[in-house]
Amino acid sequence: MNDVLQNKKLFIFDMDGTIYLGGQVFPFAVEFIRRLRLAGKRVLFFTNNASHSGAFYLEKLTRLGFAPKKEEILSAGDVTIAFLKLHRPGASVYLMGTPQLASMFEAAGIPLLPTDAVHADVVVTSFDTTLTYEKLDAACRLIRGGAEYLCTHPDYNCPTENGFIPDSGAIAAAVTASTGIKPRFFGKPYADTVSMICEVTGCTKEEMCIFGDRLYTDIALGRRHGVTATLVLSGETTAEQHHAAEKEDQADFVYPSLAEVAADMQLPM
Repeated sequence: MNDVLQNKKLFIFDMDGTIYLGGQVFPFAVEFIRRLRLAGKRVLFFTNNASHSGAFYLEKLTRLGFAPKKEEILSAGDVTIAFLKLHRPGASVYLMGTPQLASMFEAAGIPLLPTDAVHADVVVTSFDTTLTYEKLDAACRLIRGGAEYLCTHPDYNCPTENGFIPDSGAIAAAVTASTGIKPRFFGKPYADTVSMICEVTGCTKEEMCIFGDRLYTDIALGRRHGVTATLVLSGETTAEQHHAAEKEDQADFVYPSLAEVAADMQLPM
C-alpha cells in the first residue's frame, strides 16, 4: 500500500494526457476520482491549457463523467489573471490568445488593447488556436516598444487524438526569436501556481499530490515546490524518458495508469 498517497488530502490532476486525451476519457480515470471522493479526498483539476475558459472545462469534465464543481477547476489563465490583478493593476494589456481567454481577462476587469495599439505596458501570449500573423506582429512590435512580456504557460505541444499540435511555449519561442525577449511564464511548474492552489484550497503543499504526464510541467511543479509528484505513463512521457531524466527531475512515483494507483492506495469501492 502507498502510505504517502493514502495520507494526502488534495489530489491535483492535469487534464489532457492524464485523465483524458481530447474527447477520449482514459480507462479508469472517472472511477479513480469517484473512489478518491468516496475516501474523503479532495480533488482539483488544473490545466496549463489556457485556450479555454473555466466554463468550458466545467462542461467538458461534467460531460465526460468526472462530476466536477466549479471551484475544483483552475488553469494557467487563472494564475496569469491573478498575477496581473495583484501586481500590475491598471496596466494596459495586449493579449495574444483565444476569444475564451480574452473573455476571462475582461470578466476579471482587465481591459485589452486592439492589434493596432501603439503602446502596451504588458503583452501576454498563450496557446492561441486563433493565431494570425497580424496578432503575432502586434505582440512582437509592442514588446520591442518596451512592453513587459508574460506567457500563460510553457508547454511546447498540446496532445490530441491525432497527435501533438503547437502550444503556448512554441508560440512564445517564435516571439522570443523575433524580439530577443524571453517571457515570464505562469502555470505549471511555477511557484505562482502552487501559491494560488494553496490559497484557493486552504491546503498546504505537504497535504497535496499532483498527477500528470509531463516531466517539465506537472512533475517539475512538485519537485521544485515540495508537492508529491506522480507520473502516469498515459500521455507525453514514456518510462524510458523518465528513467533517462536527471534524478532531481524524476517523479516521486510512477504508474502505468490511474488503475494501478487506485489498487496501490487500496481505495474503497
